[in-house]
Amino acid sequence: MSFEQASLLSLLLAMLILFSLDRIRIEVVSIAGLLGGYALGLYPAEQIFTGFASPVVITVVEILLIVQVLARARLFDSLAARFAAARPSGFKVIAGTSALAGFMSIFMNNIGAFAITLPVALRLGTVLTIPRRQLVMPVSFAALLGGLVSLIGTPANLLVSDALAKATGTGFHFFDFAYVGLPVAIAGILLIAFRVQRLFQEPDETPATISPTARRIVVERYIPDISPLIGVRLSDCPVRFGIKPHALIRGDNFVFGPLDQSVIEPGDVLLAEGADAVFANLAATQALIADAHPHGLQPDFTRVEAVVMPESTLVGSRVRSLEVFHHRGIAVTALSMRAPRIEGRFLDLQLSIGDILTLEGPRIAIGEALEESECLPLASTAPSEPAPLSWRPFALFACGVAASAAGLRPDVAFAGVVLVLALLNHLNIRQAMADLNWPIIIMLAAMIPIGQAVATTGAAETIAGWLRLVVPITHPLFGIALILFLAMALTPFVNNATVAIVLTPIALEFARAGRHAPDAYLIAVAAGASLDFLTPFGHHNNTLAMGIGGYRFSDFLRAGWPLAVTGYGLALLLTALFWL
Repeated sequence: MSFEQASLLSLLLAMLILFSLDRIRIEVVSIAGLLGGYALGLYPAEQIFTGFASPVVITVVEILLIVQVLARARLFDSLAARFAAARPSGFKVIAGTSALAGFMSIFMNNIGAFAITLPVALRLGTVLTIPRRQLVMPVSFAALLGGLVSLIGTPANLLVSDALAKATGTGFHFFDFAYVGLPVAIAGILLIAFRVQRLFQEPDETPATISPTARRIVVERYIPDISPLIGVRLSDCPVRFGIKPHALIRGDNFVFGPLDQSVIEPGDVLLAEGADAVFANLAATQALIADAHPHGLQPDFTRVEAVVMPESTLVGSRVRSLEVFHHRGIAVTALSMRAPRIEGRFLDLQLSIGDILTLEGPRIAIGEALEESECLPLASTAPSEPAPLSWRPFALFACGVAASAAGLRPDVAFAGVVLVLALLNHLNIRQAMADLNWPIIIMLAAMIPIGQAVATTGAAETIAGWLRLVVPITHPLFGIALILFLAMALTPFVNNATVAIVLTPIALEFARAGRHAPDAYLIAVAAGASLDFLTPFGHHNNTLAMGIGGYRFSDFLRAGWPLAVTGYGLALLLTALFWL
């Protein structure tokens, strides 16, 4: 092994470890790796930033811009109302909303499909009393499955198509991925819809609202003189008021003792946990009062909920140390936590991945703080487009999809869609560019030169040689099975674009060494990179689902392992059937 190969493999290993730990922002790791590769002589200076001009990256940016418009167009509200009026069974609702997410994900990125479909699912869950935990995870998984079907369904598909075009002169067509992806998506959606009904049978503690905000939260509230909680023992709070007390503070000191002997007095401060709707009702009746916000009377004052993403700088911080909010006049008024134990006061609570913050303050300040801290708002505060115009963005997007399917380059086709949306005032490009998920885009662009170095340095050939010692490549099915397994083993810990970038050169080398066509190997890479059901942090959809649905880490393992096993077997069978 040469020095270049050893240094490249060491660099990739270090980056994969840092990506999986989620302690350093992904764009920082990516840029550091990009510059590290140049310092090691893996590519010349003129190739360092070529990834930012890649058609793959440009297409991803265009899709993200279009999705911002589609997410505001309430095209499916009437569909949800009609579906609810039919009073379908729980299985039909779960499978139907999941199928909608999967269908949307065929034509847009997975997060966009999840964001558009989730309010519809939760609205139906409210009307039909379906537990939220039976709806959120299937919609997330279905959005991942739908991405298997088309060229633009996920960045991994674009990346492997670009690699095939460079290797053979012709990339994949728009629906080439559907031969494998569509049956896997249908089987996966039906399986997860069946499984969640048996895993998550407990009903919601309070009825869910039509937005993804109905969940259990932790708050610290003041007891006024007229509160009906005065004289109530802490042990009686769950039954009488629907809240679970964690601490009672009197004069800045904790009130210690058994819950059945601790009695609430006027002026106390209560740290408690419960459904957000319950706390809203208690606030309306003056039973619990939050501190008044100094900006509460200003016209741009707003309330926003945001999830702590894996790359967020807030992971591990305590509420009292969140200067990114405090110095902008933003108050953290509630917290939906993943931690099983709650100790100390509200300001002592420590944030982890998937926690949801409730923020109050000036609208612009909150937007700036969320962008700086890499937290993702759960719902846009932008006004919705008028209902009569809501169909137009979808029609324009359909034209872009049709043009791409007809052979026009995706980056050109969707550039036209972005232009028309901007001309019709559906899209403010300047504002939309600021709202893009830039860490993912930077990571994708920075990883492309590193992935190309895997091939140019001979590292792919070396790795393939090692793997050939374990798996015979005389028949392509063995190599495809190994590539698919490696992709599925990596994607629960590293985003699917990185998996595709790292494994694509190895897959191409496997095909070259075995004198096989590379198509089947690259299909296996794309499929395996998107079959991510075992952890809540492998894909942002799962991270959002964990916070919104109130799942534990083990819930993803219990629900996802049958899906992963089925997806692997079916993808391998279909790849062999259609591509060998």
